[in-house]
Amino acid sequence: MVKLSIIVAVYNEEDNIKPLIDNITNVFLHSGIEHEVIFVDDGSVDNTANTIRDNIKQNITLIELKMNYGQTPAIKAGIDQADGEYIATLDGDLQSDPADLLMMLDLLKKNDCDIVTGIRAKRYDDLFLRKIPSYIANFIVRKVTRTNIKDNGCGIKIFKSDIIKELPLYGERHRFLVSLAALDGATVEQVEVKHHPRLYGKSKYGLGRTLKVLSDLILMSFSRKYRQKPMYLFGTIGIITSLIGSIILLWLLIQKILGQDIWGRPVMILGVLLIFIGFQIISTGLILDLVIRNDYETNATKPYKIKRVSRAK
Repeated sequence: MVKLSIIVAVYNEEDNIKPLIDNITNVFLHSGIEHEVIFVDDGSVDNTANTIRDNIKQNITLIELKMNYGQTPAIKAGIDQADGEYIATLDGDLQSDPADLLMMLDLLKKNDCDIVTGIRAKRYDDLFLRKIPSYIANFIVRKVTRTNIKDNGCGIKIFKSDIIKELPLYGERHRFLVSLAALDGATVEQVEVKHHPRLYGKSKYGLGRTLKVLSDLILMSFSRKYRQKPMYLFGTIGIITSLIGSIILLWLLIQKILGQDIWGRPVMILGVLLIFIGFQIISTGLILDLVIRNDYETNATKPYKIKRVSRAK
């Protein structure tokens, strides 16, 4: 087993590949740390995969995915292939500094924690398209998950292998790796890391990605509370909705018995509608229960497909 596996998910980063490989090589050259670097090419349409293949060394692996699945499935593919006692994630755009990995690994072992995650102390990103949306998203994540992770979007992190391999990864959940682990009881240390301006290529992030992250946050919050028993949520809401509808219709029935004309009242339509909506919500909960039961009883399908794996000969 190697000591440290470094996962680098890349998409259209051909100009950053060789400098990144050189940086990692120089950092670990005299470190004495046995390591491997796993590049995951997420369906790049430029020369990224070929550039990695041309610069492959003994401890470098290239995983090429069949298409562009997104950063989370790409990271998941690297994690599934990793053999390290510790697993690190590193961005492929040269904005994270591989030298910080040595400091973070020392901190993890010194404090005997499960995760060390970075905080970008000085960010070289666009204020309105990157920084402000990131601050807002981090604030919401902290409030929803009730964790104190200051920079969920920082790409450089180190995990104990068993911690990260157990995390369910799909959608945009790579953003919540540390928060998800913390919710499961993992101990986390946060440390300031260096952040460099992007020199080559274009950022893959923007306001649209922020909306996806927030959508995944809502889904994550729901699945954390009600994954095993969605009927606790849907059943409660459905029963309350149906009871309100029934009370309205019962009140109208009493009004009718007392001789009042109830025909054409909007409240009668509301009562009937609430009863039907209540039954629909309860039915949704029952269906989700069956789906989740099936999910627990069958093997989960991986969110990616591998085209090719290349290693040094």
